[in-house]
Parts: sequence; structure tokens; C-alpha cells
Amino acid sequence: MIVDGVSYSVDWRKFKVGGSVFFPCIHADVAREDVKTVTRRLGFKVVMKLVIEEGIRGLRVWRIK
Repeated sequence: MIVDGVSYSVDWRKFKVGGSVFFPCIHADVAREDVKTVTRRLGFKVVMKLVIEEGIRGLRVWRIK
């Protein structure tokens, strides 16, 4: 998966309900659409929030269903 021009390897099979993943990014709107595309294809329901973690801005994604 590519977010803000950076390639991330995510093992989506291990992304269980209640789990989360953080994608550092500058353009959160673009990153949000990229994540939506993948999670919809897989049938996941997720919640996404723009956050700053340890001084790094990014998108935190939680799987809720």
C-alpha cells in the first residue's frame, strides 16, 4: 500500500477487530482515500483519525468490524 508516496507492507490478514495501524502522512485526505479503497475491498469496517504520535502527524486506523 502506498501512502504519501511511501510504500507500506501491511499484512491485512492479521488486522483483527480492535487492532490499529498508524500511517505517517502529510496529506491525510489522500491517505484516507487510499485506506478506504483497500479496507472496502476486504470488507473491513474501520474508523480513521488524524493524530500526532510522538511528534509525527499521521492517520491512525482502527478495525471495528
